[in-house]
Amino acid sequence: MGVLYPEIEPYEHGMLDVGDGNHVYWETCGNPRGKPVLVLHGGPGSGCTEGMRRYFDPDAYRIVLFDQRGCGRSTPHASDPVTDLSVNTTWYLISDIELLRRHLGIDGWQLFGGSWGATLALVYAERYPGQVSEIVLAGVTTTRRSEIDWLYHGAGRFFPEEWERFRSGVPEDQRDGDLVEAYHHLLHHPDPRERARAAEEWCAWELSVMGTDPDVEPDPVWTDPEFRMAFARIVTHYFRHGAWLAEDSVLREAAALRGIPGVLVHGRLDVSGPPVTAWEVARVWPDAELQFVPGAGHSSRERGMAERLVAATDRFARG
Repeated sequence: MGVLYPEIEPYEHGMLDVGDGNHVYWETCGNPRGKPVLVLHGGPGSGCTEGMRRYFDPDAYRIVLFDQRGCGRSTPHASDPVTDLSVNTTWYLISDIELLRRHLGIDGWQLFGGSWGATLALVYAERYPGQVSEIVLAGVTTTRRSEIDWLYHGAGRFFPEEWERFRSGVPEDQRDGDLVEAYHHLLHHPDPRERARAAEEWCAWELSVMGTDPDVEPDPVWTDPEFRMAFARIVTHYFRHGAWLAEDSVLREAAALRGIPGVLVHGRLDVSGPPVTAWEVARVWPDAELQFVPGAGHSSRERGMAERLVAATDRFARG
């Protein structure tokens, strides 16, 4: 991935008490006096990785990353079956972002997010437009129920073998119903072996629809049973509730984005999040520039995606 900036280490990090017994991990990298940018990871529940620091010029940006509730280095961790997820919702995350902004003394920042992180960025910007300077999104989603239904049902038309395995992971009498709900129940099964098997099957499906570039290897974290459990628990928790967002609310409230420059980078062959969502967002957000990447899928790590994302952050750094 030569298009990315070199690896860097945080110059500051900590745990922020956000209430409800939760502490979120945060870190800052790059230039302490640089342009602030907040990185919003996907999932929900995947956590930040070292590679996410590399989409920004470290001389120009003050790069802020944090692990959303229940995942990564935040505590309590959702891999523990007793972790209460009732205080882990979209609106708690929005509150956490504002707490982190004030904690770091930042007046406003650029937002950078992919997949679920794109939804979270849009929701935050619509709620707090005055705090947002620009937005760069990859693999654009709005987490409508129609998008959730596509990801866990419709997308199986493109990956029939993987889809059959995913569908077979739930009891036979539930295979034609709501698979998100069925997996949610399995992930709360009293037998830890059943929970672990459900998490493994859930993550196998997620990886199967992630990207199209065979040279991009999945992050090794996907082999970690604790990661898989936290990820699967959080995703099913969010998606069975439609992320606590009214259908089409992100599109309906896009007028709040007026005046915020944006770049939307989306793989033309994105099966996980079909390009129509990015196109719909661009239609209601005139200040956003939509770039479709030929041959690319959902992963921002694919070459065509990474190049355009870095170009966007470089442009906004100069601006």
